[in-house]
Amino acid sequence: MRRLIINADDFGLTAGVNRAIVEAHSHGVVTSTTLMANVPAFDDAVQRAILSPKISVGCHVMLVDGSPILGGSRAASLIDPHSTNGTRFRESLGGFAANVLLSRIDAEAIEAEATAQIRKLQSAGITVSHFDTHKHTHMLPAVLRPLLRAAKVCGIHAVRNPFTPWLPILVPPRAWKRCLEVRALHKLAGAFRRIAAGHDMLTPDGTFGIAAAGDLSLELFQRIVERLPEGTWEFVCHPGYHDGELDKTRTRLRESRVKELKILTSAAARQALARCGVELISYRDFAA
Repeated sequence: MRRLIINADDFGLTAGVNRAIVEAHSHGVVTSTTLMANVPAFDDAVQRAILSPKISVGCHVMLVDGSPILGGSRAASLIDPHSTNGTRFRESLGGFAANVLLSRIDAEAIEAEATAQIRKLQSAGITVSHFDTHKHTHMLPAVLRPLLRAAKVCGIHAVRNPFTPWLPILVPPRAWKRCLEVRALHKLAGAFRRIAAGHDMLTPDGTFGIAAAGDLSLELFQRIVERLPEGTWEFVCHPGYHDGELDKTRTRLRESRVKELKILTSAAARQALARCGVELISYRDFAA
């Protein structure tokens, strides 16, 4: 049996991204999405989610490239001291990871900030089905553990497995560098599975689409579906509309979001899933 969760990241980033995600769900193959708590279009995303009750909504926990919900000393170790007014997270995954490895980031701060972000979604009326992290910071064991504690406290029982099987034929030509970077982190996959299991947390067998972010084509999507291994997997996507609001954000994904929306709402994408006998499920289905 082959099952696939198609999850759209960055819900809440802009109204155009929100609109595209809901369209990719209602007219396409997206089954789930993850909502960021501290972004400009949060309220718009909540309203769209409430009007689309079949989409499964998780929390896209942000520990980099944004600002914390918590104030004062509770989030101090998460803040980049060189950021404007000392109010923002570190911008890069590399800088964040280096500080984690040097024990400069407090696990209690990670747990408290993640709890605050999840609780914000729940307080807005969202039934949070799962969580993942911006830039996949939960690949790091020292980050994963406090995040899982936060999730359990908030009643969440499923988390993204951010590790991708090594299938070179599924790598876009322009994404080899990014794919090798992702592959280099694959040594953490075993620890991830052990830690998740130790916290009684459900997680898919792995994830596709991370290395393809910004370079996804219909042909690549079809190849991934055709070669999907047995089990339950997640496909990560980033549909959106490229507008002035998106240009004001820090994302590198702009025109590619429009291309992904076209792919995810195409008849060809749905036909590929049917032809290959791949069952589409949501994180809500998976957690149940």
